[in-house]
Amino acid sequence: MGIVRDAGVVVTGAGGGIGAALARRFAAEGARVAVNDLDAARAEAVAAEIGATAVPGDASGIVPAAREALGGRIDVYCANAGVAPAGGPEAEEDLWETAWDVNVMAHVRAARQLLPEWLDRGSGRFVSTVSAAGLLTMLGSAPYSVSKHAALAFAEWLSLTYRHCGIDVHAICPQGVRTDMLRGTGPAGDLILVPTAIEPAQVADALFEGMAAGRFLILPHPEVADYYAARATDPDRWLRGMNHLQRKLEEGLSAMRPPGGGA
Repeated sequence: MGIVRDAGVVVTGAGGGIGAALARRFAAEGARVAVNDLDAARAEAVAAEIGATAVPGDASGIVPAAREALGGRIDVYCANAGVAPAGGPEAEEDLWETAWDVNVMAHVRAARQLLPEWLDRGSGRFVSTVSAAGLLTMLGSAPYSVSKHAALAFAEWLSLTYRHCGIDVHAICPQGVRTDMLRGTGPAGDLILVPTAIEPAQVADALFEGMAAGRFLILPHPEVADYYAARATDPDRWLRGMNHLQRKLEEGLSAMRPPGGGA
């Protein structure tokens, strides 16, 4: 794609999974890529593989170092790093804080640093890896569901506020993707996500198709559009259906427990 050839691209959380797939695809299309991950070894491995530059560290503060690594200019920023702690209201405060910080505030901090230069030159592209959980929800993880709804809301706000200024925004909202994060979702992921899981490279393909078409919502699982519409037009029916899945999940967990109520 000509729109990314020679562009300076940052991908956070790119040591594996969707982030690594995005980094590989941007590099293959001729972009200059800065590969970020909290795990320096993983970032360096992906960067070496694709001829990119590794910029390890916390995604929340990576913009200055990435800008320097790319020669002073960032054209595309992929806010991909994310965490998915399990639990509901009972989850520890630090888990809620981490989900909010990584899944939402890292995007806000990046935009705060990128927008002045993008607005000055009249171009820039912000890509947020939201997840279908941001459009729908995710059983078993309230911190993930809530923070991903917020990530989608922030991406929407960026788009509606700055699209006339040359800023393009895309929200990637896949369901299950065969990554370490999916493997860590446990029974809830096995029930809802694993049956239709796709490869990370397919997410990258969907993003590039969406960028070419100028779409905000990137849906690697097209059926998510129908689920999103059902949620909006008949929320009670949608909630009943999700509660049915919740009960199936609880029944499955109960069946897995040994006799006597042991953990």
